Amino acid sequence: MDRILRGIMKYRATDRKTMVEQFQRVRDNPEPKAVFFTCMDSRMIPTRFTETNIGDMFVVRNAGNVIPNSQNFPEEVTTTEPAALELGCVINDIRHVIVCGHSDCKAMNLLHRLKCEEFSSRDNRLISPLRGWLIAHANASLKKFEKLETGGFHQPLLFQAETPMRKFVAYIDPDNKFNIEDKLSQVNCLQQLQNIASYGFLKKRLETHQLHIHALWFDIYTGDIYYFSRQNKRFVEINEHTVMGLIKEVNRYYS
Repeated sequence: MDRILRGIMKYRATDRKTMVEQFQRVRDNPEPKAVFFTCMDSRMIPTRFTETNIGDMFVVRNAGNVIPNSQNFPEEVTTTEPAALELGCVINDIRHVIVCGHSDCKAMNLLHRLKCEEFSSRDNRLISPLRGWLIAHANASLKKFEKLETGGFHQPLLFQAETPMRKFVAYIDPDNKFNIEDKLSQVNCLQQLQNIASYGFLKKRLETHQLHIHALWFDIYTGDIYYFSRQNKRFVEINEHTVMGLIKEVNRYYS
């Protein structure tokens, strides 16, 4: 708290005036461009690595960047995540939803350990809200990962896209650059696109291309950011050599 309080005092002396001016500019006409779901990990600072500013994005963070599937609830208004989707995409008419996973994700590391039946037992779930959260809402990611593992990490996975009839193929880490848990993290990131598409209040927007869903993945230890390219069927590093091709793909698929 000492560090936080001193930080607030530094903000008051250096950045407060500029930020208030920015708040004033967007107060009456904010135009956020994306709803950005990411992990609560303290190393994830999405506004910094996307160079976005005040008024640009709605940011939603939780353990493991998980968006529960609507089938898990008797109603679609049960948790923060679908409420954020409604607030962003319906009430504020935001056209893009981005899910961003990352390497060395503690939630995904734990999810991988939940393959062990004893570790994921009901008794252990009762004493660990995090285990309960992951078992309830990230089990589909784990099942897909186990399918990938059974195929020796060479076979592609199939995910539902914006509608049940639209699907996309994904090769997970075909260059074998990442460890097992990071592969699971990438699977989990793509599974959330399928979960987002499960909500009925988004159905028409997704079918009529008024709403688009994307996946990013951040490698914490290199600073590299990857975009899932449906054209390439894999996560592609965003860099000087790939960015124009990715922009063309985005414009073609999501214009």
